[in-house]
Amino acid sequence: MAMPNKEKTVKQPTLFLALLPIVTMVLLLCIGYVLFELPPEPLIIISTVVAGIIAIKLGHNYDDIMNSIAQKIAKTMPAILILITVGFMIGAWMIGGTIPMMIYYGLNIINPQFLLITAFIVTSIVSLCTGTSWGSAGTIGVAFMGVGAGLDANLAAVAGAVVAGAYFGDKLSPLSDTTNLAALSTGVNLYEHIGHLLYTTVPSFIVAGAVFLITGFNSGGSDMAIPEKVVTIMDTLSTVFNWNLLLLLPVLIVLYGSIRKKPTIPVMLISSFVAMANGMIFQGFTLHDVITSVINGFDVAMINVQGFDAATVISDIPRLLNRGGMNSMMGTLLICFCAITFAGTISLTKSLELIVGKILKFVHSTGSLILATIATGLTMIGVTSNGQVSILMPGEMLREAYIRRGLHPKNLGRTIEDSATIIEPILPWTAAGAYMAGTLGVATLSYLPWAVLCWTGIIFAIIWGFTGFGITKLTPEQQQEMLKEYDDAKAAKSL
Repeated sequence: MAMPNKEKTVKQPTLFLALLPIVTMVLLLCIGYVLFELPPEPLIIISTVVAGIIAIKLGHNYDDIMNSIAQKIAKTMPAILILITVGFMIGAWMIGGTIPMMIYYGLNIINPQFLLITAFIVTSIVSLCTGTSWGSAGTIGVAFMGVGAGLDANLAAVAGAVVAGAYFGDKLSPLSDTTNLAALSTGVNLYEHIGHLLYTTVPSFIVAGAVFLITGFNSGGSDMAIPEKVVTIMDTLSTVFNWNLLLLLPVLIVLYGSIRKKPTIPVMLISSFVAMANGMIFQGFTLHDVITSVINGFDVAMINVQGFDAATVISDIPRLLNRGGMNSMMGTLLICFCAITFAGTISLTKSLELIVGKILKFVHSTGSLILATIATGLTMIGVTSNGQVSILMPGEMLREAYIRRGLHPKNLGRTIEDSATIIEPILPWTAAGAYMAGTLGVATLSYLPWAVLCWTGIIFAIIWGFTGFGITKLTPEQQQEMLKEYDDAKAAKSL
């Protein structure tokens, strides 16, 4: 006689059990990642194991956990593909000469009288085009620090201008991993997310620009020549690459796709193919070189140009050019998959709903919800010191709360970036803060007041939250559709 199927009983977590995986992850990242410099991925996996044990304790089984993780991965797969395509495009833009050309002409416009505003704007442009704050600060930023030292300028102010510019571009660039992760975690189209960032980023940019411009006017000017390092960088770039206006075509394609809101991946691929053609037609690289660049990244050592010896170039050149390629995104993708695994496991237990419910008891307006999001972002980046985790986790925790209050998730994505992405480099104990201080030769707390863009974003986010300016609300149809996705997911988990 067949035994009747025993119905599975699933219990709800207590607040202690709901918090345990998150507290575990925070402690592991704080102690292991910050103090002992251990890689974050295994620490997140250990936290996932804790979350899985709790899920089983509450009545779920292994298949339930795997199905929940699979659903999370399926939802984020488009954004993951974008990240891979971004690496592809950076490699193509580099070997095609697009990025080197923008750097070259950016260096050309240095005016010692307006050093701060020039450093801010040029670093912003380079970072916007490359999607890397670290690379921009470590190359163009170092060049500007050399100019500042030669002019006996306020080096803390120069460093602040560089950091602010680097993170302006990092925040708004479709090539940036953090920008893509913020769009991924909130389920928002990449270009729509970038467009919404303008509400807080543009005012911050204007305020920062005004500060640098006024400071420059007050400090006077100088006719001192550009430092030799800057000249060397420019000479090397012009030796390796042939400049042509058509090299800007890949940038225009991305800008057109962004303005017209075309599908992200096809636009990036078209831009990449044009850049690859530029690499072969105008730069003289072989098809093998081009394919290698989009897979493994551009490498100065592979250049075969008459009169150019890669072994003799200054270290700034490889730091500037040796980047891109799909493989360059593997580190970001790995931590992304680990975080998604953790999020999928913890979401099965409905722990996030319980925690968010407790938080939202103190939230009674859009402004207070923005404040709660900022507090969450600041806490995550301050404790974990990891920008990627600090973007992914608040997005996962608070997205449903925004939707149920009739607020578009892109408000959440913007606030997360305002309180995590651009705050990271002004905290001395984070990897970004330590990198910027070491690279630019100025202590983090010294350049912090001058990195105006990095902390004014929070101010504008709070003002817009309480005034309603720049806050996008969902239509009833959009809200119903998004809530249906949550309800369907919950129903699937309960089966």
